[in-house]
Amino acid sequence: MDRYLSPEHVRLQDEVRAFAEEHIEPVARELDAESRFPWENVKAMAERGWLGVPIPEEYGGMGRDYLSYILVVEELAKFDASHSITVSAHTTLGSSPILAFGDEDQKRRFLPPLASGEVLGGFGLTEPDAGSDASGTRTRAVREGDGYRINGSKIFITHAGVGEIFIATAVTDPDAGARGISSFIMCKPTVDLDTAREIGFGHKDGLPFTDGMRAGKKEDKMGWRASDTRELLFDDAFVPEEHRLGKEGEGFINFMKTLDAGRIGVAGLSLGLAQGAFESAVRYCNGREQFGQRVWDFQQVQFQLAEIATELEAARHLTYHAAWLKDHGRPFGREAAMAKLYASELSMKATMTAIQVMGGAGYTDEYPVERMMRDAKICEIGEGTSEIQKLVIARHVLTDVLADPATPAPTPAPREPAEAHI
Repeated sequence: MDRYLSPEHVRLQDEVRAFAEEHIEPVARELDAESRFPWENVKAMAERGWLGVPIPEEYGGMGRDYLSYILVVEELAKFDASHSITVSAHTTLGSSPILAFGDEDQKRRFLPPLASGEVLGGFGLTEPDAGSDASGTRTRAVREGDGYRINGSKIFITHAGVGEIFIATAVTDPDAGARGISSFIMCKPTVDLDTAREIGFGHKDGLPFTDGMRAGKKEDKMGWRASDTRELLFDDAFVPEEHRLGKEGEGFINFMKTLDAGRIGVAGLSLGLAQGAFESAVRYCNGREQFGQRVWDFQQVQFQLAEIATELEAARHLTYHAAWLKDHGRPFGREAAMAKLYASELSMKATMTAIQVMGGAGYTDEYPVERMMRDAKICEIGEGTSEIQKLVIARHVLTDVLADPATPAPTPAPREPAEAHI
């Protein structure tokens, strides 16, 4: 990967891997079983700057490129996806919209506590009736005086409980469809206030907390169990106009841009999961004997793992290339969707293959691959399902082909009357 990685990138990888081996790997199984948020480890990651990797130094971040951030997400996911998604959701969903679409006052006020990791951030988009169809947002923001009165709810929101700064979408013009959605910066105290105060991380008294905004019930999930996922509820929550993010009606296009970048993060997480499961399987098969020989010596096992190794290399190229395009100011929407689609589906394939070649051992929690398999499934769903990624890719393909003057336009086929079809 010399094409993409500088010596600084490699040093960052080594640093994250060493931290994960010492602090995450020993507790990942326990955190998963207890569905417990890893406050101490997240604080330690914040102190190392990993919650603000691509945020400019002037706003409290590390000022590194986007690929550096992807490498952090990937390395963490090799050991535990819950730690990885904590960094990913906080960075691309909680922080990057403010950096990309906020005015200078908003950046100066909200980015430093996020970039330094003083508090966690999140993104309130998904609703009970607006999942893949994000334009179906029902949360309503009504003009009132010098601000907006917001009512509605969000579901499946990462950090909805532990976080304090959020970007939330709401309909400001019901007659304008997707162009009637706006986004707002909203704050609420962490639900773990006692823990945050005890460890000195996760809460900031000076934030403009929004009356009427609160976290709902915590989800009991199949995977990412040490990651905090809850509802966000808005009951006559008042947000001043200066906390609207971007212009009124720009919320939809802005969160679509946010999701484009976020897909690279999920691709990096998926890649790390797949790599971690692959390495666990190789080590096990090399040390385990059956029928008088190493499991690794069975040709069928070698074939299965060789296939995963090849696909890991392909996924890594797709993911790093998408990050490289973003870092160089090039269009990256198609490449981000391709990386997310391929890497997320590979994470499921790799974890299932790891369990298969490890046999009964892989099916128990003595080894991490069963947890990795549970963690991998959501990668095919979150930040756009695999089906949505294929739609995004197909639209880019059509646009690219029709934009090529060397490609002749097809002759339209004769159409039958509509009533001829059942």
